[in-house]
Amino acid sequence: MVFNLVVNIIGIVVFIAIAYLFSKQKHAIHWRSVGIMLVLELVLAWFLTGSQVGVDAVKAAADGFTWLVNVSYDGISFALASWVNVKQMDFVTSSLLPILLIVPLFDILTYIGVLPWIIKWVGRGLAYITGQPKFESFFVVEMMFLGNTEALAVSQLQLKQMKAQRNLTIAMMSMSCVTASILGAYIKMMPGQFILTAVPMNVLNAAIIAAILNPVDVTPEEDTVAKVGGSNAVEETTETTETSGSEALADEQVKAAKPAREPFFSFLGDSILGAGRLILIIAANVIAFVALAKLIDKLLGLINSNLSLENIFGIVMFPFAWLLGFNAHDAFQMASYMGTKLVTNEFVVMGEVTGKVSTFEPHFRAVLTVFLTSFANFSTVGMIIGAFKGIVDRDKNDLISRNVGYMLLSGILVSLLSAGVVGLFVW
Repeated sequence: MVFNLVVNIIGIVVFIAIAYLFSKQKHAIHWRSVGIMLVLELVLAWFLTGSQVGVDAVKAAADGFTWLVNVSYDGISFALASWVNVKQMDFVTSSLLPILLIVPLFDILTYIGVLPWIIKWVGRGLAYITGQPKFESFFVVEMMFLGNTEALAVSQLQLKQMKAQRNLTIAMMSMSCVTASILGAYIKMMPGQFILTAVPMNVLNAAIIAAILNPVDVTPEEDTVAKVGGSNAVEETTETTETSGSEALADEQVKAAKPAREPFFSFLGDSILGAGRLILIIAANVIAFVALAKLIDKLLGLINSNLSLENIFGIVMFPFAWLLGFNAHDAFQMASYMGTKLVTNEFVVMGEVTGKVSTFEPHFRAVLTVFLTSFANFSTVGMIIGAFKGIVDRDKNDLISRNVGYMLLSGILVSLLSAGVVGLFVW
């Protein structure tokens, strides 16, 4: 264990070093800010996994999500009793259909102002403690609750006004989030304690990796933050701004036309329809990716019976998995899961291991769960570029499109760093 722990620590250093190696402006990195965030992350990881109070808090939150999911089954069974009242519910029923309750619930909290208030103050606190620009700090917290494309949508006024390099930073950060409304689906398949621990880890690591890969100096006049307006918000939903040196710029943003507040039940109806679309998107992606993976395995088997995607991924990702503190056998298995997740999505791997995850060693279980708890994969790149294409001008979008490699690198390093830090405290 001591040797693996040392390797795990070295791995964390290596992941940060890789980010430094590919940094666009090494001389512009604010190491003090990076150091503060790293220390904060280590303390938080220890608190959530190593202290009784933190472990109890995370378990209570996980139990809360489980309770919400169980409540959703009452609604599902009303319409589809034969899907719920069975010995073993399938993936769509047990993990996806509860989204029909959880997404509207979070949207209601946004509508009444609870989530915007939490996001504002957590983002402000993060900016104050770490020294990061306010909007970047605000955005990573916003993603934690709303998701990447939704957070981009409600921040589009500010994205249009920011310089291109800051938009690239936001695109990199967008590779590393999960939306709170989908956590219930994750918790039905993987250990809830580590799912919920991964969320704040990803927030901090998204800021750390972006600050190293793409450091950007932000002037006081540029350091403004606009409030969120809802899951279906557009540019005009900006309600107010917080300023850091430029009241004039803030006032100019606030003057944007602001339509009348949407009636609650109209808002709720749109939210429910959005949840339904999300379920269809996830289900379609899982079916298609699993089928494509099986097809590729069949074709590879024609070349060599031992050749498969799992083996290929295991070889490519093996060095990174080993640096997370595993022996060679476990590292190869972990690498296979990691590679599959990056090429397909987290649901494919979660669905594969959900029946046996409880049999894994604690370190393996924690690291795998944390690594899977993000949207970092190839399909997310297309979603983010598409979202920016509808928001910013062509020059800014072209810069983001030219840096797809950096976006993928950012997402992978964030997942590795989060898994590595949490793994330090779970053996």
